[in-house]
Amino acid sequence: MKKLRIQLNNVSVNYGKIHALKRLYFSIEEGDYIGIIGPNGGGKTTLIKAILGLIKPNEGTIDYCGQTLKKSQIRMGYAPQITDINRNFPITVGEVVLTGRLNKKIIPFFKYSEADYKIVDEVLETVGLIGLKNRQINELSGGEFQKMIIARALTLEPDILLLDEPTAMVDVMSQRQIFTLIKKLSKNMTILLITHHVQMISKQVKKLIYLDRNIIAEGDPNQVYQYAYIRPVHQNIKRQAKGSSKTNV
Repeated sequence: MKKLRIQLNNVSVNYGKIHALKRLYFSIEEGDYIGIIGPNGGGKTTLIKAILGLIKPNEGTIDYCGQTLKKSQIRMGYAPQITDINRNFPITVGEVVLTGRLNKKIIPFFKYSEADYKIVDEVLETVGLIGLKNRQINELSGGEFQKMIIARALTLEPDILLLDEPTAMVDVMSQRQIFTLIKKLSKNMTILLITHHVQMISKQVKKLIYLDRNIIAEGDPNQVYQYAYIRPVHQNIKRQAKGSSKTNV
């Protein structure tokens, strides 16, 4: 396969009259570890779903190593937000992770192979859940549940892993464990990560993007963080100070 490169060219996505993404130009290169930050409703999840082919852009194109998604050989793993998953379904950790090996095409009398079961054990070992393989998912903590979702995505042996808020609704210790895991994974695969925990990833990611329907800032993580969060605070303080001085006059 060619060296990984995914290119979005003038991509716009609309939900009726709502513009989720507007004329987006964005590229992902092999070995990238990219953090995506921005406000709620800023199009972060839409971006990932468009790259995965789950949403078709209203305008523009997405190029996968010079080909369409169907013709490309890029393997993409996806870990969605855990809020999208029913935690009360009676199924074990191992069984959930195994479903990542299901063939996209419906095959009568489909059976998992020995290789499928082997890779399940390997990824559970990687994320630190091998000891919980036979546990029901409703018995997991938030951090354990999220690691299971990441493990499921890893069963595809992906070239790129797309993660949507992997530390949402988990405690601080679990957040640190998950970010440490993702940093480890980034040594062997390309990572695209959506998160609100900017400070935890600012020293890990190679590039940070502030997305609000379009790319507002992109590049060095510290500079983007300063631009997106620190500068607006300082500007607001200055405005308040000016307002106070005018009032006092």
